[in-house]
Amino acid sequence: MNRLDGKVALISGAARGIGGETARLMVEAGAAVAIGDVLDEHARETARTLGHAALYVHLDVTSEEDWNGAVAAAISRFGKLDILVNNAGLFLGKDIEAASLTEWNRLSAVNLTGVFLGTKLCLPALREAAQQSPHGSAIVNLASTAGLVGSTQDPLYSMTKGGVTLFTKSAALEFARKGYGVRVNSIHPGTISAEIARPGDQDLVAHIGINNDIEAARRQAIQRLPIGRMGTPNDIAKGIVFLASDDAAFMTGAGLVVDGGITAQ
Repeated sequence: MNRLDGKVALISGAARGIGGETARLMVEAGAAVAIGDVLDEHARETARTLGHAALYVHLDVTSEEDWNGAVAAAISRFGKLDILVNNAGLFLGKDIEAASLTEWNRLSAVNLTGVFLGTKLCLPALREAAQQSPHGSAIVNLASTAGLVGSTQDPLYSMTKGGVTLFTKSAALEFARKGYGVRVNSIHPGTISAEIARPGDQDLVAHIGINNDIEAARRQAIQRLPIGRMGTPNDIAKGIVFLASDDAAFMTGAGLVVDGGITAQ
């Protein structure tokens, strides 16, 4: 028996990267997965490669209409919803003085409002599914090490991820108090190699401190990591699958740090 047999998950930002790898591992573990994203072409291809157990749904996480549509599509296709992964997020890579109000509004809309809407609008389905499972349903929120410790380069991103960290704990306590059977945990990735290597993601390179030099940014990142390498989407996806599974049945309001030791220093 696989650890997610019979489960149905909805993952935001699942076209590629951590979200795409999470979808793949969840299908391998026996789940059916709704892949939500605004990157239609990438997401459709991801769903196609995963076969009949995957469904693509267009999902702008700042839109109530999109969330309601995604939940309805998942339930129509797979019959229920056991797992929500709030993965979609933006990185700004600018300091306080350089960031504009427009940039902040966009960052907070995706990183904060998106998590709120996903949690709120998926909750009825998660609560209903929880009544049919001995260990209930699960929400996994993508936070960051930047939501645990201070940062000199990405204060606004850190502000949003700090909000996700405490929202996770508060939601977990609320749902436990109400007897919903919905566990809520967060995962805190460190620097992920695919994010630095992805074409066009120069903001992350700038955040590390070496503009327009991906290889130099990679070397500097590795030097800071006690484990001696950067993380991969697979490293983080494994943690998400664990938190979503019944293996984590006694965990709620917790934060799983997967960062190569960077916050241990």
